[in-house]
Amino acid sequence: MAIATISAKGRVVIPAEYRKKYDLHPGARVVLVDYGGVLSIVPALSDPIREGAGSSKGGTSLVKALLEERARARA
Repeated sequence: MAIATISAKGRVVIPAEYRKKYDLHPGARVVLVDYGGVLSIVPALSDPIREGAGSSKGGTSLVKALLEERARARA
């Protein structure tokens, strides 16, 4: 755990150990996520579609399930 201070301009310095660990470099983008009382800084995905592809493999296709449900509703 590290403690950071917010500057008058709203800037926060991320400690070097975390910049190295998460490969954060000048110009790197991060996402601020509000978990309802907890603020997280998360490295942004460079290509969210490609990096998320396959993350839910092996399960039922949601598109197929939706099409089947709509077909049942029409019948």
